[in-house]
This record gives sequence, structure tokens and C-alpha cells, in this order.
Amino acid sequence: MRILICAKDVLDPDAVNAYTVAGRLTLSDDGREIAETAIPRLMNAYDEQAIEAALRLRDGGHTVAITVVTVEPRTREHLKRAVALGADETVLVRVDRPLDTVGVGRVLAGYAEAFGPFDLVLCGRQASDDDQGVVPAALAEFLHLPMVEMARAITIDGQELRVVCANAEGDEVVACDLPAVVTITSELGAARYPNAAGVLRARRSAPSEVTMEQLGIDEKELSPRTELLSLALPQFDSHCEFLSAEDPESVARELLARLRSIGILP
Repeated sequence: MRILICAKDVLDPDAVNAYTVAGRLTLSDDGREIAETAIPRLMNAYDEQAIEAALRLRDGGHTVAITVVTVEPRTREHLKRAVALGADETVLVRVDRPLDTVGVGRVLAGYAEAFGPFDLVLCGRQASDDDQGVVPAALAEFLHLPMVEMARAITIDGQELRVVCANAEGDEVVACDLPAVVTITSELGAARYPNAAGVLRARRSAPSEVTMEQLGIDEKELSPRTELLSLALPQFDSHCEFLSAEDPESVARELLARLRSIGILP
């Protein structure tokens, strides 16, 4: 079974939040991207869980070949992370023009068509930098495949795929024939840590590079449907006050009095 996993490198969300709260996050001159270069980039967490879902199928006895593909990342460290986790192959698709989410979906579909067939395509439910979740749907549409969203568990019996989907009302079990596109949600659980052998293998690994010419995609298909006009930083108004007293009991009384005065406690 060949499984294709679509992965994206993003700015570390925890670092972005920390910089924002501290008032240190800055935007580029055109206001369209974050300019803080000290924030590290890593694999989108949902995409890492997609790799975990594929590894669980392998652990369950399926013979699985895992290919992780990315479209023109800022760094390649997330591809090394994929190898360390257990991916058999990583692929970098080079694109020489800006793409919106639908364009990324078309490029990924072009790769799947050119280098497939793949029995299963796994994606994270969304990316932590834009939170749109459009790429998997576009990819499924271009490949003319069924799509199952918000998967927290996957099982395969022959050519039938069964997915446990997490939603607001609880769990929903969906079945369809392979091949299919499935998005993985955080309810799958934490991804495993790479072992020592995986880390050593990742150090020696390098992704295969694919050009747009190899995919044979018409440039007109990549014309943006949407355009990012600007980003805005949230404004925080915070105040911190330290209470002091002769003993801890007095500090506790003062804290309770303050909390009652502002209505947090009755």
C-alpha cells in the first residue's frame, strides 16, 4: 500500500504566541507576512499526526510505503523530521510562483497523478499558520477522490477504508472505497517521538526534487483564486501586580479580597 502524506513547514505556533504576548512580533513592510526571523520553522503538527496515522496502519500489519511531499518550503527540516518518524521517501516540489491554497492543492494533485497511483492520501486537518483547511479539499477535488474529514482513527480491510471522525456530537464512522483523501485531527493523539535509528537515517537523507515541468500542469490552473491583502497583530492590554505581605496567609487574604472586588469571586 502506497500512502501519500502532504506536509507543510510553519512557524512554531508557541513561539509566535510568545512573541505576540510580549509585543515583539513584527510584520514585513507590505504587511503580508511575519518578519520575525528568530522564530523557528517546523512541521505543521496536524501533518505530523497524519504521519502517525500511517505508521499506525503499518504497526497494525499492513505493508505500507510512506511518501511525504511538500511544496516549496522555507526550510527542509520538517522533511528530515518525517524521515526520522518513519517515512520511506520525502519529496520537494519546486514552484517558481506564489500559490494560494487551491494552487497548492493542484500542485499536490499533479504530483499524485504523475508519481502515483497512491492508495491513500493523508493530510493534516489544517495548517497552524493560516487555519484554512482548504488544501485537502482542493486536492480531493482535483483527484476526483472521496474525502473524509476530521479522522481520529483509520482502519483498512481490503479496499474498504473505515474512518472514525470526531465532530461536535461525538464520533461518526464513515466507510468508503480506496483510494481516498483523509484529513487527520488532533483527536488521533500525540505523534510518536523519533527513535535513535530514525534520527541517524534522517541526517543522511535528502528529499527527491520535482519540478513543475515534470508535473505537466497548465500555468492557467495555478492562477490565484484568493489574495492575502494584509495581516494584523492582536493588541494586548495586560497589567501584572505583585502582592506582598508579612506571611503567606496575609497574601492569600489580600488576593481573595482583590478577586472579590473585581467580580471574579462572589
